[in-house]
Amino acid sequence: MRSRTAQWFETTVRYDKTMEDGKQKKVSERYVVDALSFGEAEERITREMTHYISGEFQVKKIDPAVYGEIFFSDNSDDDKWYKVKVAFVTIDEKTEKEKRSHVYYLVQASSTNVAETNVTIVFADSVMDYVIEAITETKILDVFEHIAQATKKETKSGTQSQSKKSKKK
Repeated sequence: MRSRTAQWFETTVRYDKTMEDGKQKKVSERYVVDALSFGEAEERITREMTHYISGEFQVKKIDPAVYGEIFFSDNSDDDKWYKVKVAFVTIDEKTEKEKRSHVYYLVQASSTNVAETNVTIVFADSVMDYVIEAITETKILDVFEHIAQATKKETKSGTQSQSKKSKKK
């Protein structure tokens, strides 16, 4: 398991899909992208979808995700995405009452039981008390993470080339 915290956007893409019987059918599919703004989210999902869809498609919807962290599984059988609601339990020192803070996570798993296990693995070393309150299967098909690319000014080692440094002097 690995986790990634970012600003996530849920997007809906609509296009004509060729079905198994060869007929064309309009479908809407949900994807998640890592982006800093709505504009970047639209640009990212458009770029990603051009690799998978031949023909025209529309980005019909872009919503900021309620979760800020996604748990990715290393198991190839984990092909679904679940939204997990976790309540962190604390005790108010003044009133001595239990207080719950809710956080949502997107978890890659093959079933609700596996999603619960994956969350438990991630929080195994946590010192906070928590309760998994809900696990819901989503219609999300894939998550596209932002992968940093080296700029033209950087070499493979990640440092500026010598010619650029010498020109600055």
